[in-house]
Amino acid sequence: MAAESKSLKACLISVGNREQEPLYGLFLATFSPTMAEIAAHSGYDFAVIDMLYGYGDIPNVLPCLHALSAAHTPSLIRLPESSAVWAKKALDIGPAGLIFPGINSPKSARDAVSYCAYPPKGVRGAAHPAVRASNYGLDQNYLSKCEHDLLIICQIDSEVGLESVKDIAAVDGVDCVMLGPLGPGLSPDKLRTAEDAVLELKASRGPGKGPHLAGFPSYRNLQEGSVELKKRGYHLVCGSTDVTLFRDAALASVNSFKSSTSGS
Repeated sequence: MAAESKSLKACLISVGNREQEPLYGLFLATFSPTMAEIAAHSGYDFAVIDMLYGYGDIPNVLPCLHALSAAHTPSLIRLPESSAVWAKKALDIGPAGLIFPGINSPKSARDAVSYCAYPPKGVRGAAHPAVRASNYGLDQNYLSKCEHDLLIICQIDSEVGLESVKDIAAVDGVDCVMLGPLGPGLSPDKLRTAEDAVLELKASRGPGKGPHLAGFPSYRNLQEGSVELKKRGYHLVCGSTDVTLFRDAALASVNSFKSSTSGS
C-alpha cells in the first residue's frame, strides 16, 4: 500500500465500504527506527508511534517517520494528551493521522477536530511554509489537501466515554473511534455495546462515511484477540507492540535453548 497513491484515510474508507480487508498495524513504543523499518517491510498496513505510553518525544518520533516513509508505510501518532500544542507539533512533522487519547465527551471530540484544522475552521498554528508536513514549503498543494487526507481517531478510555460513544462518533470530523479493553470500567459487555453503537451509526450513514471502528486486543492473547476484532467488524486493528513482539520472541528463544537436551 503506497502512501503516495492512497492516503491511510482513503484506505480506511475502502475498508468501511468492504472493498478491502481491515487495516492491521502495531504500536511502536521503543521509538526505534530499526523496529519501524522492520515493521514496514513485514507488511503492516500502518504503524502507530506511541507517545502516550512510549518514552519518546518529537525528536524521537521523527526518525521513525523517516523509516516508515521510506518503506511507504503510513504512520499514526498517538499523542501524550489531547491538546492543541501537542497536535500542532505532531501534525507539523507529517503523520498520516493522529490518535487523541482521553476523548470522553462530544466536546472533547470537537476540540480534537479543531486542533487539526487551520483558522477559521480550527485553531492549528500556521507554520506550513517551513515544516516537514509540507515538504518544508515545497508542496504547493499542502493546504488544499492536508485536512482532507488527515485521519482523526478519538480514543475512548473511560466508562463515561463509552456511555457517550455514539455522540462522540457523530461529531463532524471524527473519522474513527478507538476502543480498548484496558481502561477503568471498560467491561466486555460495555465494550460490545459501544462497538454496536459505532457500527450502527456507520451503517446508517452509508458508503464512504464514518465513523470507523478501531481497537486493540487484550494483552493476554494478542493474535487471537486481533482476529476476533476483525470478525466483530473492526475496520482498523492495532494487533501488538514492538515491545511485546520482541519479548515473546526472546522468551521463546531462551526457553527453547534452555529446554533442549545437551549433546554428549
